Amino acid sequence: MKLAITGKGGVGKTTLTSLLAYHYAAQAGAVLAIDADPSPCLGAALGFPPGLLQSLTPIAEMHELVAERTDSKPGTFGGYFKLNPRVEDIPDRYTATHRGITLLELGAVEHGGSGCICPESVLLKQLVSHILLRRNEVVLLDMYAGVEHLGRATAEAVDAMILVVEPTARSIATAAQIKSLAADIGLKHLFLVGSKIQTPEDAQYVSAHSPGLPVLGHMPHSPQVQTADRLGQAVYDAAPELAQAAHAIAEGLARQLAAVAP
Repeated sequence: MKLAITGKGGVGKTTLTSLLAYHYAAQAGAVLAIDADPSPCLGAALGFPPGLLQSLTPIAEMHELVAERTDSKPGTFGGYFKLNPRVEDIPDRYTATHRGITLLELGAVEHGGSGCICPESVLLKQLVSHILLRRNEVVLLDMYAGVEHLGRATAEAVDAMILVVEPTARSIATAAQIKSLAADIGLKHLFLVGSKIQTPEDAQYVSAHSPGLPVLGHMPHSPQVQTADRLGQAVYDAAPELAQAAHAIAEGLARQLAAVAP
């Protein structure tokens, strides 16, 4: 299973990614969780010990590694560099593992726009492509509100993209924008998940205003998410009702994908 989870900042996509990671780890035994958010926090949601998290450096911030693999010069702009750098060893060398879940932090490219062609962006995109196309474990990609680490070459390797939304107009509007970006690169299986649901009306709002996407399920609002963050616990352990909701979402996704399988 290769899944991308995205949505507007703060909607709960990292929470859902962490919950799904434990769900699939219990089933498959090996999960690679990729934090592609510019402000990495997936490790904390997974309950990784502080020492493990401190041992990680986002790949985009490993300037010597970027320079070595792309034949570029650190801290410079322009010039020539490799567009197909070697990346196959990175998921095994620059990660941390806890309770069957391996965490990789990508980090953010600090200069250039969304169309930036620079050594860091080239390395990150090549790395994600390698993971999606060449590795066999379950992969969960926790993304910011976009598809910047994906491309047409890898779109078919993504089994599904889950768009997490709050029951608000702005969150739904962001989901519609992401849907359009995903269509541009050929992502076919997109689904919606409602987050921070407090009332039946909240769930109805998400279903009624979905931008033409099937709704896999809903995650209830839970104060235990904040409690888990303060105590350094995994949300999966601290919020059983959210863990149960994630199980149902994963099962619903499996049924949806089985229905469209050739």
